[in-house]
Amino acid sequence: MKAMILAAGVGKRLLTVSQGRPKCLLQIGGRSLLDRYLENLADLGITQVTLVVGYQQEDIRLALEGQNYGANLDYLVNEHYERGSVGSLWVASQVMDSDILIMDADVLFHPMILHRLVHSSHPTAVVMDETVVHQGEECMVVAQKGRVVALTKRVTRPYDQIGEGVGFLKVAATHLPQLKQVIGKCIASGDIDSEYEDALHEFFDQVPVGYETIGGFPWTEIDFPEDVVRAEQEILPKLGITYN
Repeated sequence: MKAMILAAGVGKRLLTVSQGRPKCLLQIGGRSLLDRYLENLADLGITQVTLVVGYQQEDIRLALEGQNYGANLDYLVNEHYERGSVGSLWVASQVMDSDILIMDADVLFHPMILHRLVHSSHPTAVVMDETVVHQGEECMVVAQKGRVVALTKRVTRPYDQIGEGVGFLKVAATHLPQLKQVIGKCIASGDIDSEYEDALHEFFDQVPVGYETIGGFPWTEIDFPEDVVRAEQEILPKLGITYN
């Protein structure tokens, strides 16, 4: 299994905190988000990692230069990093040739969340926090009859389970043709300003995407300055806790 970490974006809403550096290099508890990602992936035996970079990419390369995570690191460049994240997934799709993990690079998370996804019995799956109530800004995993039917901020479809998406997607090699097809279709239509989640609707129609619930495990997406405070004060102290 390979990991694809999407770290090309500008993170405009965090520039006052990040001081112009990429979000994945934000220091939480003295360590960057990216450092934590690579450690967690290595702990799960995932040593093939591709970073899709763009904004201030040299900062990321310099931060990882000389570091030893026991991983083979490759870089791909999204030249259109100021536009939608679908462009990053399109760039990554060109080298997808085995089971993969697609990971947004702006999440502080308990290691068991990634463990649960990697070891899910579903070949292709996402993780959802079923304790989150949709209030409009959250990107929600919408599931019906045991499979994901949407990943969206606008919940319009009926569901029997729902929860906030953590930003991680596992895709089996057998489902890569469908993934590449829907992303390619989005790019060909000129819809490069879309977020990649918007391009996945057709993928969910074609592929039985399962899900794992992670309620109880601490995590937070970091989009705003107040998210950094929450990460440091609420989430970080819980990361070393063992959960049954």
